[in-house]
Amino acid sequence: MSASDPRKNSKRPDVHLEVGRRFAKHKQRYSNKRRAIVSLLETADKPLTITEILRRSKNTKGRRDEIAQSSLYRNLSVLEDVGAIQRVASTDDLSRYELTEDILGHHHHMLCSSCGEMRDVKIPHHLEAELNATFKRLAKKSGFKLAQHRLDLIGRCKNC
Repeated sequence: MSASDPRKNSKRPDVHLEVGRRFAKHKQRYSNKRRAIVSLLETADKPLTITEILRRSKNTKGRRDEIAQSSLYRNLSVLEDVGAIQRVASTDDLSRYELTEDILGHHHHMLCSSCGEMRDVKIPHHLEAELNATFKRLAKKSGFKLAQHRLDLIGRCKNC
């Protein structure tokens, strides 16, 4: 996908410290299960489906971090409510989750229109700056105040 992995951005804040702050702000507990979910999302190279999160939680050392499906749904909802994760739309009907952009860093996605596979991609800084300037001009022309942008590259993956 991309040689520049947005998850390896040295400028981003300590993920668990930042997520902990968000839980404290909402007077919620940042439990071990929630921490395990955040760790899985932090180390993934793409937004993860429920099935992928469950599978990866079973593959953790000592299986202490294994997450029950019912617990995962509740915890994803809470993580979303406190602003730690976001749901990402895809070309299929599966919900995918990743850390919010202000935690993970700005990036885009490649989506396979055939199988629904999704990968993170970060484009070079100079191109991102050009896109940002272009989008701001388009928005201003329409009287729209641009807050951020998302760009999805849709096509077919190498497996399809």
